[in-house]
Amino acid sequence: MTIDQIALLPTYVAAATAVLALLADLVAPGRLGAVVGTTAVGMVATAGTAIGVGLGLGDAGRRTAFCVGPDQCSLVADPAAAAVGAAFAILALGAVALSLPVLRTGEVPVGEYCFLLACSLTGAVVLGGARDLITLIVALETLTLPLYLLVGIRRGATAGASAAVTFFVVSVVSTAVALLGAALVYTATGGVHLADIARADLAVPELRPLLKVGIVLLLAGLAFKVAAVPAHAWAPATYDGAPLPVAAYLSTASKLGGVVALLRVGVLAGGPVLATSGLTLAVLAVLSMTVGNLVALRQRRMVRLLAWSSVAQAGYVLAPLGALLASGGRTTEAVALAVAATVAYALFYVILEFSAFAAVVAVRGSADGGEIADYRGLARRSPWLTAVLVIALTGLAGLPPGLAGLFAKVAVVRSLLGGDAAWLAIVVAINAVIGLAYYIRVVASLFATAEPAVAVTTPAPATTGAPSPATSPAPAIAAALDTAPVMAPVSAPVRAGWPVAAAVGVAAVLAVLVGLAPQGVLELAAFFTP
Repeated sequence: MTIDQIALLPTYVAAATAVLALLADLVAPGRLGAVVGTTAVGMVATAGTAIGVGLGLGDAGRRTAFCVGPDQCSLVADPAAAAVGAAFAILALGAVALSLPVLRTGEVPVGEYCFLLACSLTGAVVLGGARDLITLIVALETLTLPLYLLVGIRRGATAGASAAVTFFVVSVVSTAVALLGAALVYTATGGVHLADIARADLAVPELRPLLKVGIVLLLAGLAFKVAAVPAHAWAPATYDGAPLPVAAYLSTASKLGGVVALLRVGVLAGGPVLATSGLTLAVLAVLSMTVGNLVALRQRRMVRLLAWSSVAQAGYVLAPLGALLASGGRTTEAVALAVAATVAYALFYVILEFSAFAAVVAVRGSADGGEIADYRGLARRSPWLTAVLVIALTGLAGLPPGLAGLFAKVAVVRSLLGGDAAWLAIVVAINAVIGLAYYIRVVASLFATAEPAVAVTTPAPATTGAPSPATSPAPAIAAALDTAPVMAPVSAPVRAGWPVAAAVGVAAVLAVLVGLAPQGVLELAAFFTP
């Protein structure tokens, strides 16, 4: 077995970041800046190392580790792995910036928080280069396990504890289903490396149904990570119960990790059964976008609306891979187009979703997301935050000025038409129209006139021995003032600090840039083409 230490360098840096975060908290207890600064530097170093190893080192930017054969490697550092590692490091860094308001309150232990976030990043870095089922599932669980604790990490928050338990229980069931599927795939093919599974020669006809069932179970278990139906029920309660920065990271990082895993299994390892992969992913896509959009129409809380929107977006992400069901979608060109559309949509979604959550954090600070009605009149109080929310929400809806989302949906429909899956393209278009209703409703509330404050009446205090109103008007005037309605002031924008403002600004700029230059995202997505 050959082990290239340079290929493992991004993993080492991410793991070291987690250890250094704990040490910084131990050496300088209570020093928020020291712990957060150490963590931020480590995450930047992780992104730089991943890019350097994936693009600049080795033969044609490719290094391998844990190889038992010429094409049987458990870890590969290539441009796709570099893009995944850098994307996760940037997301984690953004989550740290958004977390400063809640960390300052003391409700969340800073050392443990940064340690868990860096541990999740370590799993994500490994996931980008995983090339066998064991490494893939272990990396995905390493990405997810710290999130259980992060969801319920706020002290004294019963909602967070309940959300963490929900997240954990559903995740355990989904992981068990994925492991059962992986075991069946190994039984049918005799290999765990994706390359071995893709070229498996199923000389025994009885093994082909076993492989198909294994692929279906494996994809269904991995669909939990993208919050696709039927493994979606955890998302609304978990997002709403978690601290807002954790919800921002969970809704983007978990989705991106799930997309990477589904691509590896559904495309790279699905050679003999691409039609089975396509059928499974097509069903998941149709159910996710339909259920997510219909339930989102009835939501009144901002984070829950974003959660159900996330379920619907999972359907759009998986839709291009549903073209593998049709024979025309399994040609080399059609598969490449479907993979590029899936990756591009996932990247567009991550940027827009993080922008939306960042704006909510800037508005609400360390509080929860609140009701949608709480955002009425935000355009007057904070025009810039309103602009970011409008770009993010219209982008998720696929409308201008959120051009990123518009190009993403065009790429999805184009890939479906190119793969002879016109019926699925029609379903995507219908659901996109349904989704407009709740996105536009939220955007309209931002510009609506704020509702009048509720009048609070305070009864006049009882007086003893005071002159009668006939002899002195003072008591009557005082009583009139005491019983006058007192209007509660409209809440001012929360001053969350410059790190949150920087995170919001960077996310908004990226959303605008990818909308104006979508071709760059499509070229980046080409790295994932098998």
